Order: sequence, then C-alpha cells, then structure tokens
Amino acid sequence: MAAVQGGLVDADEEKDIKTEPSNDGCGNNNANDGRLLSASPGSSAPTGTNKTPAAAPEDQQTLLAVLQFLKKNKLTESVEILRREAGLPEDSLDLKGGDSSAAGSGGAASGGDSEAGDASSLLSRVTGSSSAGAPPTTKAAPGEDQPDVNVVLSAYSQQGDPALYGVYYSGLKKFIESVLDCHRAELSQVFYPLFVHMYLELVYNNHENEAKAFFEKFSGDQECYYEEDLRILSSLTKKEHMRGNETLLDFRTSKFVLRISRDSYQLLKRHLQERQNNQIWNIIQEHLYIDIFDGMPRSKSQIDAMSGSLAGEAKREANKAKVYYGLLKEPEIELPLDDEDEEAENEEGKPKKKKPKKDSMGSKSKKQDPNAPSQTRIPLPELKDSDKLDKIMYMKEATKRIRLGPDNLPSICFYTFLNAYQGLTAVDFTDDSSLIAGGFADSTVRVWSVTPKKLRKVKSAADLNLIDKESDDVLERIMDEKTASESKILYGHSGPVYGISFSPDRNYLLSSSEDGTIRLWSLQTFTCLVGYKGHNYPVWDTQFSPHGYYFISGGHDRVARLWATDHYQPLRIFSGHLADVTCTRFHPNSNYVVTGSSDRTIRLWDVLNGNCVRIFTGHKGPIHALAFSPNGKFLASGATDGRVLLWDIGHGLMVGELKGHTDTIYSLRFSRDGEILASGSMDNTVRLWDATKAFDDLETDDFTAATGHIHLQDNSQELLLGTYLSKSTPVVHLHFTRRNLLLAAGAYNP
Repeated sequence: MAAVQGGLVDADEEKDIKTEPSNDGCGNNNANDGRLLSASPGSSAPTGTNKTPAAAPEDQQTLLAVLQFLKKNKLTESVEILRREAGLPEDSLDLKGGDSSAAGSGGAASGGDSEAGDASSLLSRVTGSSSAGAPPTTKAAPGEDQPDVNVVLSAYSQQGDPALYGVYYSGLKKFIESVLDCHRAELSQVFYPLFVHMYLELVYNNHENEAKAFFEKFSGDQECYYEEDLRILSSLTKKEHMRGNETLLDFRTSKFVLRISRDSYQLLKRHLQERQNNQIWNIIQEHLYIDIFDGMPRSKSQIDAMSGSLAGEAKREANKAKVYYGLLKEPEIELPLDDEDEEAENEEGKPKKKKPKKDSMGSKSKKQDPNAPSQTRIPLPELKDSDKLDKIMYMKEATKRIRLGPDNLPSICFYTFLNAYQGLTAVDFTDDSSLIAGGFADSTVRVWSVTPKKLRKVKSAADLNLIDKESDDVLERIMDEKTASESKILYGHSGPVYGISFSPDRNYLLSSSEDGTIRLWSLQTFTCLVGYKGHNYPVWDTQFSPHGYYFISGGHDRVARLWATDHYQPLRIFSGHLADVTCTRFHPNSNYVVTGSSDRTIRLWDVLNGNCVRIFTGHKGPIHALAFSPNGKFLASGATDGRVLLWDIGHGLMVGELKGHTDTIYSLRFSRDGEILASGSMDNTVRLWDATKAFDDLETDDFTAATGHIHLQDNSQELLLGTYLSKSTPVVHLHFTRRNLLLAAGAYNP
C-alpha cells in the first residue's frame, strides 16, 4: 500500500513522533500517540484510481508493527479493535512478539527501495502518508489536520539515485511534449508538483548540489503564477531549512489536486509503467490526488483559469454539498404614508412604487424558494423597535432608488483621506451612509459623520438621572451637546488596525488589529466595550453579519472564527486554509461565511455546522476582496492578480472573469439591485461592470458536470461599463447608498 513508502527515520525523529502534539486544526492538541491509529491504517483514501494494491504480506506486517507499537504503549483496547478489523488471529502478536525488525522487511510498496525498519519507523511512515480517508488526526487533505513535522518530512527519506532525478524528469517532459495537443495541456499539470517534490526529496536526503542543479535546470519551465512559491522554494537548500518552513509543510501535508481526463491519465500511467519509472510513479501516488473525469480533455485556457492555488484545484466532491443561497423572508412591516410623500408623488405613482417594494420586503414569494434556508436554521436576533423604524426608512429610501444599468450608470462620490500619514489601512461606511470609519497603522480608529449631524456622546450617569425619561425627545436629551464634533478617535489597539465593520443598527463598530484582538466599540459612548481574544497573530479582517449579533474574523493563524457579540469565546473555528485568511464576508442570509486567503483559494463555510461547502480556485495571488450579489446566488472575488472572478454558489463553478485592473483589487461591491458590480484597485481606478449581462448570459447547458467547468467567454471589454481614474488615490473601499449612489474611499498617495 502507498502509505508504506519511505525509508528509516532517525532516532531523534522516532522520539519526536511519540511525544510532540499534532494540532487537529480546531485548536485542540492531541498527543501523537497510539490513538492516531484507532482505525485501520490501511484505510488510506484512493487518489483517483492511481493506487496500486500492495502485496498482502506487506499489509499484514505493517499491521503487526502497528499492533506491537500500540501494545507497547499499553493501548490494549485499540489493539483489540484494530486486530478485529484486520481479521488477525488472537495469537498473531505473540507469534511475532520480539521480531520488530521483521515488521518492516516488506520494503516499500510500488517499487520504492527503502530499507527495513522497526515498528516505530513503520508507524511514522503510515501516519505521515495517510490521506483524506484515514483516521481524523492523520488526515492530510487540504484543510485537514497537519501531522507532526518530523513525520511529515520522513516521507522524503526514500533513497533514489540523485543523479537520475534530472533524467527522470527530462524523460517525462519529452514524453508529454510528444503526445497529442489535446492531452499535452492536461498532462503538463504534473510538472509543477513533481518538480517541487523531487527537489524536496533531494534536499532532504542531503544531495545539495544535485538539488541546486535540478532547480536551476527545470524551474524556468514552471508556470509564471508559481513564481512566488518557487522563490520561497529556492531558499530551501539544506535539510535543516525544511523543519520550520510553513510553505513546505503545507505542500507536503495537502495532496496536490490535479483534474485530468481518463484518457490523459491512462497515457501517463502506461508511459511510467513501461519505463519502470518508479521514482515519479511513487511521487504521483504519494503526494498527488488525481481527480479523474470521463469526457473530453480540457483546453489550456480552461486549465489555466482554474489553477494557481497552493494545493492545485479543488476536488469536485468538495463543491457537491447543498447550499441554501436563497434570502430569508423579511419581516412584514406596514409602510406608513406620511403627508409629504403623498403630496410629493402623484396618486397613481405612489401605490405602484410602494407595492412591489412591500412585496419584496414581505417576500411572500420567497416562501416557495427551495434554495432559502429556514428562518430558524440558525438563531438570529429579534428585531427591536429601532430596527423596525430603520427598516421603514430603508423601504422609503428604496422607493427613490435609481435603477442602474448600462445606459444609467451611478454617480461616484470619492472620499479622499488627505495627509493620512498614519497610514490608512481599512475603511467602512454605515448602511445608511451617515458615518465613515477609518482604521490606521498608528493603531487608532477614527469615525466621521458624513452628514451635517455631529457625533455626540451619551451624558454621564449623574446627568442622565436628571432627564425626564417620559418626554418624546428623550433620545435627543440623553446626548451631551458639549461633546459634539465632526469626528472621534478611538484608542485601544496596540498595532495597526486592518479591518473595521459597522453593525447594521449603527450602534457598534468592530475593529481588528495586528495585536491579535478584535474590539467592539460603542458609538454612543465612543469607548471600547469588549476585546475578543482568540487569534494569536494579526487579524486581517472582520465583518458583522447583515442581521447583527454575529461577526466573523480571519487572520495570520490561517483560521476564520465566528463570534457573537455577547460571547468572549468564538462559536465556530473554520480551519482549512493553508495560509493567512485575508478577507471575510457574510452571505446575505447570514447562514454562510466566505473567506479568501493567501493560499489563493476561496472557501464557503456553513455557519450551522462549521463545514466547508465550497472551495473555489483560479486566482493567481492572495485574495483581498469578496462580495455577494444581493440575491445571494453569486460571489465576486478580487486578488493581487488584478482579476475579478465570478462564481455560481449553487453549482460551485467559476462563471466569469473580468480583466482590466493592473494592480491588486481591494474592494468589490454590487449595486443594491445587483445590476452593476463596482471594483476598486490599487491602480487608482474604480471600474463598473455589467453584472446583469455577466450572469444572464449563462446557459445551464454550459455547466458540464463531467469536468466541473464551463467555457469562459473572454468578454471583459463588453462587460466593462466605465473606468474612473483618481489622481493618485488607491481605492480601499466601495459602498452603494440606499439610492444607488456609489461612494468610494482611499488615502491620497502623493
């Protein structure tokens, strides 16, 4: 079986294997002891169809070695369970009692040439190589748990002739260049993961000169979007460098996923078996997950659109779960008609405008929406009277909303932060566009009033006792006029503030910082109410749920956390990204959150159970902007590669690519009705795209279940409605007002 590839581990590593804890991805540390193997170690998941069954004696000897290790650690219950599952006789352990060296004598499966080892070294090879189907604490699929460093690296200890690595790779390269064009693009996908693993194998086995020559000869053949990864890889020239390197551990513990048609895969398999090229075949079996589909091979452009992430493409199964992307039924609120409205509008026009809005707010039709989650799927806060008043205001504003389209583009109002020497790092507007907040590198948060109404604090407790609480204007009376000013500065963080978010009711503001905390600020008293501590490293982003109460954060520790304002511990920890979580967003129905990462993937998580229900790959750089369409069906994402990608959440597919920006995209926002998508970038421009055309042009026939991919049209220029250039101000944030005026913000960069 493929899990038994690899050679001996040195004595220090054996010791580490038994004592060092392995993180289970949810913040819990489980000692890496015999409990790792409470299920059969032979239950490694097949990668596509490329696993060759191992000989029975080798399987049995591995099991015996594991059983002996468990017995030695007095884990008798695990011994019994494993023995029964494997169908071994009760006396099997006694027969092999002291013969620990014989346990490893089967050598490596599939042609590997490792030497015999004792029970512990065999165990290390089993745990280090187990894949997504193995027991939970040894999972090595992307987003699953990461085994002990030494166990991980021991898989590179198989010895091949170092001089032949270049020959093997050149031979495969010549073969792939000689096959038919239709197969060449697909088979070329194996170059990058093979190159990395062969290089790491050479380095691990102390063949520094050969590794350097191998890197210099073949690194230039790799796709340009792996340039940054190769730069990091080139710094790993000694075995010692590998131990603490996060990028390497990510690459090693997550099987690189390739999606290849059956015909192309058979070609590759036949070639390697005919040449008896075991070195490459072993790496394919050990470190790659080949997702085989029936049908026509994909074109180079189709493959390029989906590749580029740290661990290859997403497996097709990862995007099969049902997602309830429909909107929740809004509470039905009667909309009062005041005299001014009746005078301002003619009698015919008013009901016609109001009625559809009330229907869409009341959403009787949505009861039939099979894609909407139930109202009680997750507990949501009850509406307060102030929330109902705000809903009424929202509905009134919505009646005056401008209908946008290609012939009716929005006006754009740009808020430029001048003399922002403190370094503007984050911006947010309230939903009603009355307040703007900025997070700065000097650790402060500043709040401005955008309207003539000034910001005031609530009076002190002593002064509040003197107020007549029955008066109609009590809300005005509690405010202290002496504190009125156009802006307020909030002090408390001890590092740059990277993310800020207003609560939907405008009473609170969240901020996340390099200091590892998220702070909740009151906008009544302009003081910090709570500091949420859970992340151990910088927190890059935070956002309130559209319904309030819940909020999400993501940081350098590679996890996103779901919080509730009245809990000081997170409610959910979303673990699975292989690098920093750089941006976070709530779905409009609050049942899902989406996270973008430096590992160049986007993940959609179910708030109810914490499961990852979608993985989207295709960006070639860290993701910095995410936006859901107002109807909840689509997602837009932007990254350092300057591309905006569009995703169909229900089908789990990429459905569009918008090219035009020349630098990192930091902000995306759909108009209130979803007709226009606005993107803001470090290239100092705001671009407007025709979202209606981008999504309406999709035909369901294009969705090919076999490949999990559709043919993307190169129609960015047709969809681009306008480009608006600022003088020298990178666009950090975008916001559509309730009437569809577009607000943009950024700091002037002289």
